[in-house]
Amino acid sequence: MNTLEENMEEMLDIDVSDTPEGGCTTRKKQLKDVTEDIEKDYEYTRGELYSLIDQGQEAVRGALEVAQESGHPRAYEVAVAAMKHVSDMTDKLADLHKKMKDLDEDKKGPSKVTNNAMFVGSTAELQKMLKQMGGGKR
Repeated sequence: MNTLEENMEEMLDIDVSDTPEGGCTTRKKQLKDVTEDIEKDYEYTRGELYSLIDQGQEAVRGALEVAQESGHPRAYEVAVAAMKHVSDMTDKLADLHKKMKDLDEDKKGPSKVTNNAMFVGSTAELQKMLKQMGGGKR
């Protein structure tokens, strides 16, 4: 094995064997199915977003209480900003659900089949074919 191959092995953290395939199957074996990771990440992210939304709602209630007691415009500004952050987090939660739905649909394959027919040939060949299909002249 030359130094280029050795360097590539070291940089990519793979083992290239001297098999006829050139070690391609070794790398494939190292790759793992990420489906479980996707589900775990989804559940984790979903839980974190719920937690952040709950904490944000508490912060909004507190900020509104301070704003109402003080009547200070800056306090109201802070409360409104907290509301916007909670709203953004709920949008992120909705986006997360949409992305997971899209991933599930991608796994299942296309839901609609589109068949496009295309004729390759000359105009004369097309006319001849149409005449044969039509059963004669029109």
